[in-house]
Amino acid sequence: MSPRFTDPDRRFLRRALQLARRALGDTSPNPLVGAVLVRRGRVLGEGWHHRAGQPHAEIEALADAARNGHDPRGATLYITLEPCSTHGRTPPCTSALLKAGVQRVVVAATDPNPRHAGRGLKLLADRGVRVDAGLFAAEALLLNAGFNHWIVQHTPRVTLKAAFTLDGKIATESGDSKWITNEKSRAHVMRLRQAHDAILIGLNTVLADDPALTIRRARTERCHRRIVVDTRARIPLTARLLTDAFAANTVIVVGAGAAVRRVQALERRVTVWRAPEWEGRIDLAWVLRELGRIGVTSLLVEGGGEVHASFLVHRLAHCVAFFYGPKVLGGSRSRRGVAGEGFQSLEDAPRLANLRSRRFGSDLFLEADLV
Repeated sequence: MSPRFTDPDRRFLRRALQLARRALGDTSPNPLVGAVLVRRGRVLGEGWHHRAGQPHAEIEALADAARNGHDPRGATLYITLEPCSTHGRTPPCTSALLKAGVQRVVVAATDPNPRHAGRGLKLLADRGVRVDAGLFAAEALLLNAGFNHWIVQHTPRVTLKAAFTLDGKIATESGDSKWITNEKSRAHVMRLRQAHDAILIGLNTVLADDPALTIRRARTERCHRRIVVDTRARIPLTARLLTDAFAANTVIVVGAGAAVRRVQALERRVTVWRAPEWEGRIDLAWVLRELGRIGVTSLLVEGGGEVHASFLVHRLAHCVAFFYGPKVLGGSRSRRGVAGEGFQSLEDAPRLANLRSRRFGSDLFLEADLV
């Protein structure tokens, strides 16, 4: 770590990261950003980006300082992401910082957009502001992994989520899967849903579980976009995804061969996308491009074995989030978490890196990045 960073630098930037996380699930398609304004070890103001179209974190911190009666001249701004230097929905933050007389800016991560990376920092430095970047960069990049991928690739970052028995099963032959994991694991699933812009499942999951795919926390219920891949438009019209209070957030993706009357019946209830097919299945790459086009930066795939296999076979997933409950199901017809025809050699099989593990009571949770 560079010697230019002090213990107070680390303390205040950690605080900025904490503030950024307060808006988890609310800022898309913008990133999570937190900021702390400090002078001589005293916090003048704090802020975080609340929602797209609203003031950025540094502007919130300046406003907080003003409410507290503090003059920001000569202060240091600790911020998790490089201040913007271009005019979008809001004016450039670099202009506001220069006008306020901020003397130093400590930044965790630079802008991931290749067109803008480093521009804000250079502009500030050219105007005499001391700029120090790179402290806690890894944490800041992980915080906005979805945004960082989307801003470059224009498609969402895809995470495959599943709950397994120790022998890799997700349900019995009849579809019974409640509950493989415990309440602590299921609470973490809610956090995963909140952290992603959309959730995708296949038709078989609807037929087996009739899920709601909502985010239930602290006696509240909310919902991000819900995507169902349903090639022949066979989803029951009574399904919760079509009839609950969040039906407006549901998108059914059907293929070219779907019956016209079925599609019309669905269109009266929810949004329907007609997607191209590839060997009789929905072209998932097309779905990802469409999701990216409407600003979905991260996608949580909670589908069954066939959907997971399709994402893996076509190299469309970027991360796995697997829960393991202390059960052994057995049975050649029990449902597998990753189905399909499988890979014909170990060389062809997807490789994982950066394995992270946690315990939720008796359950094991594993995350890893797909290489």
